[in-house]
Amino acid sequence: MIEYELAGNDLGEVRFAISPLNELVLSLRTLRDPGRFPLQLPWLRATGPTRAGLDLELLGALTNESLWTPDFLTPRPYTPLGRIDDELAALTGTPAGVVGADLAEIHPAMLPPVLRGRPDKVLDRVLAALRDYWEACFEPYWARMRTVLEADVVYRGRVTAQAGLAAMFAGIDPHVRLDDTVLRIRLRSDYSYRTSTAGRGLTLTPSLFSRRGSVPISPEEPPHIMYPARGLGTLWETKTTTPPTALVGLIGRVRAQLLRLLETPTSSTELAVRLDVTPSAVNQHLRALRAAGLLISARHGRSILYRRSDLGDRVLRGA
Repeated sequence: MIEYELAGNDLGEVRFAISPLNELVLSLRTLRDPGRFPLQLPWLRATGPTRAGLDLELLGALTNESLWTPDFLTPRPYTPLGRIDDELAALTGTPAGVVGADLAEIHPAMLPPVLRGRPDKVLDRVLAALRDYWEACFEPYWARMRTVLEADVVYRGRVTAQAGLAAMFAGIDPHVRLDDTVLRIRLRSDYSYRTSTAGRGLTLTPSLFSRRGSVPISPEEPPHIMYPARGLGTLWETKTTTPPTALVGLIGRVRAQLLRLLETPTSSTELAVRLDVTPSAVNQHLRALRAAGLLISARHGRSILYRRSDLGDRVLRGA
């Protein structure tokens, strides 16, 4: 059990952030045990040919049978929407002692041969392998992945505003619970510590590669929870279900499909991919639906996310 003492149950203590580096490193677990990540199988199949040219021995050594990853490779993000170049660059200054200790933490019996040697040299090889992995397997898909993560953050913010912090924490993972000002995260392992967020805050990071809430192993690390993002089941969908005929007759097929899709916040870029139309065409339809009161929108980072309004819900149900 990990316990975070929130310094005065205050919204300012809790912030959300999206980290491409966290996603990159956590995704290595799908390579080791794809059966535990069935919703990512379309991505694994699509990236299979490009992975063949990567340093898979080194990448595979960055996880263990329990699917742990080194803490220094999943640092707490400090900006709401990180950039992979900045996050990888920040790792170049990781102290040798931290690199060695974190690698030994996930391989306590013996380091794999590919991780042996001077920690600074090992770090250089790790960063080079991660860079190649990003360019081959993440860069072509990151815009789509980021949209799902941004939609999750918008949703959590809405829950917090409407129902409070306790309800929001209960929703991110059944193993996370807020009792008064103490946030408890139940783990599978025997690790246990209690630390305060005072002066450090708590960062929540949605992930497409987490099956349950996870935290840093060390209490010295800044308070940080990575949790499963909503909407993963729709991430790789390209086809949509047929909208109701009556609704198609009223507002047209594309707009009816958009209304059907927008149960959760989604960007115009993602909608264009799923409907196989141009972003400019999607934006025209979205503006019309919003003007009619059927959609609402919210900005997150560089994206504008749309979702059905209460009126849109009623129209869809009536159709």
